[in-house]
Amino acid sequence: MMMATMGGGWSRYLVLLLLVLLYSAPGGVWGQYVLGHGYAVRSISTSPDGKSISAKLCLINASDKYGPDIQNLDLNVWYETPTRLRVKITDSDRPRWEVPQEIIPRGTQKPFIHGGRRLLGSSTAPPPEGGKFSVPDSDLVFTYTTNPFNFFITRRSSTETLFDTRTGTNNDPDGSVAGLVFKDQFLSISTSLPAGSSSIYGLGEHTLRSFRLGGNDYLTLTMWNEDIGSSAVGLNLYGTHPFYMDLRAPSGKAHGVLLLNSNGMDVIYRPSQITYKIDGGILDFYFFAGDTPAAVVQQYTELIGRPAPMPYWSFGFHQCRYGYKNVEDLEGVVDGYAKAGIPLEVMWTDIDYMDQFRDFTLDPVNFPLNKMKSFTDRLHQNGQKYVLIVDPGINVHQDYKSYVRGLEADIYIKRNGQPYLAQVWPGPVNFPDFMNPASLPYWQREIQEFHDVIPFDGLWIDMNEVSNFCSGTSCKLPANGPCPRPGQQTQCCLICDNSNMTIYDNPPYKINAGGSRRPLGERTLSASTEHYGNVLEYNAHGLYGLTEARATKMALANVTQKRPFVLSRSTFVGSGVHTAHWTGDNSATWDDLAFSISGMLNFGLFGVPMVGSDICGFNGQTNEELCNRWIQLGAFYPFSRNHATITSRRQELYLWETVTESAKKALGLRYKLLPYYYTLMYQAHLTGSPIARPLFYSFADDINTHGIDKQFLIGKGLMVSPILRQGQSSVDAYFPAGTWFDMFDLNTSLSVPSGRTITLDAPLENINVHVRAGSVLPMQEVAATTAEARKTPFTLLVALGNGEGAEGELFLDDGEQVEMGGAGNGWTLMQFHAVMQGNAVKLSSQVQNGDYALGQKLLIETVVVVGLKPRSQLKELILTVNGNPVDVSKVKVAMEGKGDNGVAVINGLCVVVGQNFELTMQMA
Repeated sequence: MMMATMGGGWSRYLVLLLLVLLYSAPGGVWGQYVLGHGYAVRSISTSPDGKSISAKLCLINASDKYGPDIQNLDLNVWYETPTRLRVKITDSDRPRWEVPQEIIPRGTQKPFIHGGRRLLGSSTAPPPEGGKFSVPDSDLVFTYTTNPFNFFITRRSSTETLFDTRTGTNNDPDGSVAGLVFKDQFLSISTSLPAGSSSIYGLGEHTLRSFRLGGNDYLTLTMWNEDIGSSAVGLNLYGTHPFYMDLRAPSGKAHGVLLLNSNGMDVIYRPSQITYKIDGGILDFYFFAGDTPAAVVQQYTELIGRPAPMPYWSFGFHQCRYGYKNVEDLEGVVDGYAKAGIPLEVMWTDIDYMDQFRDFTLDPVNFPLNKMKSFTDRLHQNGQKYVLIVDPGINVHQDYKSYVRGLEADIYIKRNGQPYLAQVWPGPVNFPDFMNPASLPYWQREIQEFHDVIPFDGLWIDMNEVSNFCSGTSCKLPANGPCPRPGQQTQCCLICDNSNMTIYDNPPYKINAGGSRRPLGERTLSASTEHYGNVLEYNAHGLYGLTEARATKMALANVTQKRPFVLSRSTFVGSGVHTAHWTGDNSATWDDLAFSISGMLNFGLFGVPMVGSDICGFNGQTNEELCNRWIQLGAFYPFSRNHATITSRRQELYLWETVTESAKKALGLRYKLLPYYYTLMYQAHLTGSPIARPLFYSFADDINTHGIDKQFLIGKGLMVSPILRQGQSSVDAYFPAGTWFDMFDLNTSLSVPSGRTITLDAPLENINVHVRAGSVLPMQEVAATTAEARKTPFTLLVALGNGEGAEGELFLDDGEQVEMGGAGNGWTLMQFHAVMQGNAVKLSSQVQNGDYALGQKLLIETVVVVGLKPRSQLKELILTVNGNPVDVSKVKVAMEGKGDNGVAVINGLCVVVGQNFELTMQMA
């Protein structure tokens, strides 16, 4: 980062006075303009293609607070797509840190240059009052004022203001000055919000009391990746996502805003405005027009990258614990699930398996190589998988080969030219610098050599904020005694000091990291450490987890030649391109059970659809009722894993009889829905759409859904309404308009002309899950593993209602090829359409790349149609496959239902998956 050269004091004000006199003189750039605060537009020009503008901004009012102001700024505005507008403000005279293109590829837009000079329009002076800039094919309009410079974004179609820096102020109690502030180590800008009509979501990662921000609360949302458990309400957690969605009432129209910046920042939310306070970098805003929530997420992930496809097996149920004692303990857990009849897909190990907590090693006593090979072989023979943890800290020890190879490759993060010494589980460590190109072959070699020993199926990368048990700008090994000391694993044993702090370790503006405005580097890397290319940790802190995930994904794909599965704790904008995420160290409390929904929904908006929380709670002591309710909810997380810490009581699902029953019921439905979940993964990879979604995602025009965070959707119309409080046996569930069918009793339906809240029974072992009319859900049978479930026949659930049709999709591939739906014919997509025409129901399919599915010889054996007229009777059944009639004389049809819901269950169809078919039911 470059420091502004002009110092404080009288000399700066003399220069400013001369500038004012120069520019306000007759013929000067500003002429008649009145001096305001912040910056003013000195010159402006439009690119030859008319899709971007460039302007020079000059300081017109300075402030000493947080250091000297940067005098001259460049403003660039691009219409990158019809639905995306970029506004970038940076120093005119010196380069500044910005997120590298190689880490988050996002196009190559540059200020337009002509003949080595910035291209100017017909006049160097801007219009006196400002101006508008737009392109014909975009609904977004950029408008600016000249003196002082401000800008606002509106919709052409409705004139609605989406982002507005004119009336926002940042004169908060800390004494910040108002307007656009651009200093070397402090940037600030505000936008006003329309009173009462904006619902804001995002700006993570934080645990908050509600999914929708704040209401009348004043929130300081600090973004600085840190090892703080997710049960800590309001504090900065593991990830940085300065993106939000703004959903307006009553229109239900949405737009999105991203500030792409990896420095530490506070985002201050008030009902009337949002203020950004950042300790460096640039202002690089992206605005997404929407105007539906789905369109916003699609446009956002088009920029930052579509989510990585996850292997099919990862949608099964996972079991982990920090504190498994030995291989026999692991085998006992696997046997316990099998005996209880609860599906178990993946067994995990935390750091217990390691030798002295070192990566890529095995404890020779408790997890010896021969037993671990037998254990993983057994898992694979059962169709199960094994995932293990890897932390980024590499133990500093000359006998540790991974450390020595890293030293030889010169890939560790440094300070003053030497690898920075920190401490985590193995004791003294250095951290690989994943911004260094040499780290990629190093990391792949370590993974390859360990995989050759133990054929694990996925990697869990933890502690990558990064976490450090010590704090200090420099640390050294103690002269005497072991490090760490016995029984004091998490206590700092290094000799650390802060005597050589720099302006990066102790910047003038201190973000509210950890809830206290302290110097940076507390229990993480010193902010003055350096990455490859002399990049300061101060600037790149937020990127570590993202770069490690990227390196790990690439390495796993190369090592296994299969679709990689990576689970990362620390994330940044674009992490979903490489990794899944879990919400970190929660607690076994009812509050944390409820918080898990908001965490899951936020990451869906952030482009990380494979997300979940530790089921039954990580810290603290769970209990039977809480674990009951948690598996009922957690069975429907996209990523479903039970996990606890070493000091917690055992909480495997088979340990309580009632929890066993809840697990079998909830996970039973999940396993039936695996084809649906996997198809949603395909849609997420294709368009960015979340798997788990807030209700407003499908019902944005119903303003009652805007504040709901105790229910959620899986896909478009499958709604989960869990119990989230102790002692409750009923739940007040909000049903948007439509007809809804109980997934555990399809004979039962609710017809809601307009949205309303309905009280539903929820005994201890039950959760309420409903599907809305208009959906076709592909389903298979329950099995112990996803591999077995994939072999079972398909059922199509067709939900009709109110004379509407229904539609759905089924995506099939082998579940592990690296690409998902890419070039070639190794996949099949079937689209289903159902319509009601008079007394007839027609269900048909359209197939793409049918050869893959045909080769699998899977069958659609059953079709269940719900939402028929009461007491309907079948008059005729006609089936054609690829246009040819099929004998249905042996097909059995049962007519069921009660109340207003008629149900037809059609068995024995034997339609081969991958064929176009049409099924017509003529009702009497």
